[in-house]
Amino acid sequence: MTIQKKLTTLAFVTTLLASCSDKDEELLAQMPVETLYNMAKDQMDSGSYNQAAKTFAEVERQHPYSEWSLKAQLMSAYCYYEAKKYTESIENFNVFIQLHPGHESVPYAYYMVGLCNYEQIPTVHRDQTVTQKAEDSFREVLNRFPDSPYARDAKFKLDLLRDHLAGKEMDVGRYYLRQRSYLAAVNRFKVVVDQFQTTSHVPEALHRMVECYLALGLPDQAQQTAAVLGHNFPASPWYIDTYALMTDKNPKIVLPKKQAQKEQLVSAEPATPIKPKV
Repeated sequence: MTIQKKLTTLAFVTTLLASCSDKDEELLAQMPVETLYNMAKDQMDSGSYNQAAKTFAEVERQHPYSEWSLKAQLMSAYCYYEAKKYTESIENFNVFIQLHPGHESVPYAYYMVGLCNYEQIPTVHRDQTVTQKAEDSFREVLNRFPDSPYARDAKFKLDLLRDHLAGKEMDVGRYYLRQRSYLAAVNRFKVVVDQFQTTSHVPEALHRMVECYLALGLPDQAQQTAAVLGHNFPASPWYIDTYALMTDKNPKIVLPKKQAQKEQLVSAEPATPIKPKV
């Protein structure tokens, strides 16, 4: 097929799918599956992701038992991801997982579900349900498919997600500290120390716990927590502040200021979507 003829056919298919009348559907049904699939791929390669997703879905609808069907399902879901229609993408990948649990592309589908949620992660000041969903999907990849090509990036993003979730606990803890609700603040900071031990927020969490214990008139607990901070993070600026606080005869608790800028999940590497095999 010449390039000119290919472009003409692509334009024809695009027009048909856009109008979507009964007569048009008949014409599409008469088109060979390979031609329809290649047209969808051309739409994707040209950046028409919404249209490509619909064309791939048409391939799967018209030819559900052909060799093109499974490929088209994955490609449709991927195109929705590229179009930033994450809800549609997640739905399509989840359907693929449910219908074909033993397929070799299931690790990829789980990874892409995680990536769709990862792209929607809010700042720490908002609800973190999406962050938790991203963590669940990446953990599924890591636990069930540790030798897959997606495991390494899933592990990298899991570390970032854990740090982000710890940041959410810190944000709530600081709020309670500003309100002088010291016991509620301690409970939040304890979550960081106990459940997010490998994150960057632990030194500050320990320091804030010391502040809370001193404010509550519990010097022994403050001393024990300060010792943990000094043992594990002796070079941390937070330990320097804690040491100064503990050696002052009349320690003054400095309440944390509300951050002017919203914290965001910062990745050393951008999200890198991987295309399914075509």
